[in-house]
Amino acid sequence: MMNVSRPAPGTFVRVPLEDGSFGYGRILTNPYVAFYNFRTMEPSDDYNLIDSQPLLFTQAVHLPDDGRWTEIGWKALEGDVAKPVVQFMQDVMNFRKCTIFDSEGNRRQAEPEECVGLERASVWEAHHIEGRLLDTFQGRPNTAEIHARVRLK
Repeated sequence: MMNVSRPAPGTFVRVPLEDGSFGYGRILTNPYVAFYNFRTMEPSDDYNLIDSQPLLFTQAVHLPDDGRWTEIGWKALEGDVAKPVVQFMQDVMNFRKCTIFDSEGNRRQAEPEECVGLERASVWEAHHIEGRLLDTFQGRPNTAEIHARVRLK
């Protein structure tokens, strides 16, 4: 966790990336963080500009406890970041058996094809999120993200 406790939902965070650039996210209800399609070469605190950018993905994250992700502001959740987080689970033994669920407790059985484009239910470590952001910004496939996609056959 960033400090002693998790920041309040609505808190913007600046995420340092390995190449010296920065990605940006927003704390949602525990354990989720939304990440924006926004990257800067210099650190930015302009959370209104960040909030105007499209979302890349939302994932459950173990926040770093070393202060690496910097809190840069807070704004009430509205729009896409206020919607329930929708993810899927897939049975390891029977890949045709999938469940779609959301952060409000709704769940239903689904065909694997319905899960395409959804995030697999898992909790990512901060350094994996940093790598995924950098790969995305540099136009490279991210191995962890590819591995987490729904299996169709």
